[in-house]
Amino acid sequence: MLKRAPNAAQAALPLDDAPGDPPASAIATAFAGAGDGDDTLQRYDWPAVSQQVDSQGWGLLPRLLDAAQCQQMAAMYDEAAHFRSRILMQRHAFGRGEYQYFAYPLPPLLQALRTRLYARLQPLTEQWRQQLTSAAPPWPAQHAALLARCHAAGQQRPTPLLLRYGAQDYNCLHQDLYGELVFPLQVIVLLSQPGEDFDGGELVLTEQRPRMQSRVQVLPLQRGDAAIIAVRERPVQGTRGSYRVQHRHGVSTVLRGQRHTLGIVFHDAE
Repeated sequence: MLKRAPNAAQAALPLDDAPGDPPASAIATAFAGAGDGDDTLQRYDWPAVSQQVDSQGWGLLPRLLDAAQCQQMAAMYDEAAHFRSRILMQRHAFGRGEYQYFAYPLPPLLQALRTRLYARLQPLTEQWRQQLTSAAPPWPAQHAALLARCHAAGQQRPTPLLLRYGAQDYNCLHQDLYGELVFPLQVIVLLSQPGEDFDGGELVLTEQRPRMQSRVQVLPLQRGDAAIIAVRERPVQGTRGSYRVQHRHGVSTVLRGQRHTLGIVFHDAE
């Protein structure tokens, strides 16, 4: 299901609006106060994270953002200048709640996250491509090169999004595709604190293997935690070689309060 397809009436952004990789100084500023040095991602054991994602289709990055960064990011929701469009889920039968797609240029912290996380995730996605003996070209090492490929394919709109849920809101199971070119992984960051800001509203993942019932996983996220998840599929080794496992994700019903989430999709949209 192409859950996040943009409205066809919206004009695509020109190529000049799409940023490349930010300079190191911009990344250092964006991550200031958020961990060890100018690359907060260095704190994680990336071989272990990649193994987790490879084996089950998801992995966790605890405390990717601190409380202040979460609050600042969530507060952007009411600042229209940051966004290109707003979607009411109920209107499209996506669930209940709403979300907004960021416009280019992205906020510095979000731009830094998108660039740096891509570089960490690309090796695993390239491994997956080779396992599936895909005829598609290799995934580029740098995110700017992926964006250039997206734009050449007519996918020119930024896809990072900010989601807001209130009481009784939810998000149906879906896949964030946006076009033919789909980078296999995405990142979801919880910006609100369970038990304080909201109750319910768990991130739900499903895995569908051929000729088997779906497996459901609920991820135990806290504010600032990030989940790396498969967008659509991942390879699993079987007795006769690798086969494709299908993935979807959604959000269970929020019982109380307000829940904000940051979604980082690496490919752009048609």
